[in-house]
Amino acid sequence: MYPLCARTRPPVTLLGFVQPGFVAHDVSTPLMGRRLALNHCARLSVMGLRRLGDVHPGRIGVFAGALSGLPAAVQREVVAEMERLGYGTLWYGESTGREAFAQGAIYLSAGSRLVVGSGIANLYARDPQAMAAGGRALAEAWPRRFILGIGVSHAPLVTARGHDYVRPLTTMRRYLEVMGTAVWRGPEAPLPPVVLATLGPRMVALAAERTAGAYPYFTTTDHVRAIREQMGPEPFLAADLPVVLAGDRATARAIGDRHTRLYLRMENYRNNLLRLGWPAPELDSAGSDRLFDAVVAWGDAASIRTRVDAHFAAGADHVVLNLIPADPAKPYVEELQSLSALTRMG
Repeated sequence: MYPLCARTRPPVTLLGFVQPGFVAHDVSTPLMGRRLALNHCARLSVMGLRRLGDVHPGRIGVFAGALSGLPAAVQREVVAEMERLGYGTLWYGESTGREAFAQGAIYLSAGSRLVVGSGIANLYARDPQAMAAGGRALAEAWPRRFILGIGVSHAPLVTARGHDYVRPLTTMRRYLEVMGTAVWRGPEAPLPPVVLATLGPRMVALAAERTAGAYPYFTTTDHVRAIREQMGPEPFLAADLPVVLAGDRATARAIGDRHTRLYLRMENYRNNLLRLGWPAPELDSAGSDRLFDAVVAWGDAASIRTRVDAHFAAGADHVVLNLIPADPAKPYVEELQSLSALTRMG
């Protein structure tokens, strides 16, 4: 973990990044280390993505989605192609498949430049000590290439693990506090930048207060704008954007409805959309056409670019293309190639 920094007020533990403009607080650091820490803090104060430190995710990322269910050999091939095409970061979730840090290691080992981010690692799958150790292990093995996204997951997935899903905000706050004091006896390694899965305003506030930033998933451009307005300009904001390459609405819905139907069954996402003002009838089954258009980017590459631009205009630092292929058993290499011009956006 980078040395904590502080002004004249008491320091606040901020996981995985240095508060910009602060000076080194860890007086136990040897003199040369303190000088490096001071230089690091000063450099961060002028970086657009300052809370990520020396991790550079690029403007366009990809969510692994169906890729995470494919054999490791296939994953390695797709990662190599993703890196060749210029994508910045590969994000992946954690549900009932591979364990988060094992999956991250597979992706990291398959490339040499591509940043990899857990989006998200389920805090109920491991205690805070294990989460911090896993993050440090990947950060040490692949420097400047890992972002640790953490979330509270969803009630059915948590109860299936034998836990009680209660008070997610309090649970996350306490979890971060323990992570900040976790003992590490491995080789010298910082905690990687930490971001939180966020939907509601209180979790957004916690992300801005204690971590590098936020990663909202399955939501709208208007919500991305609201998150940026709440957090202010400094925290990192990665925004999920489901994508279907299709020439007409009927085809787009035939492919994309399985995605919207899955997430509209999850209470957290449904409640978020209700909080944003969406009428309950529009959230039934796979959602109304209006909701589909608000959440999913569909059409040709030019249409997808328009939606990506809208996310950036709303305040996203990084847009995560959540590719929804017609056949989830087939790697989405053609989709990556069709959208690779997006990686050259300024």
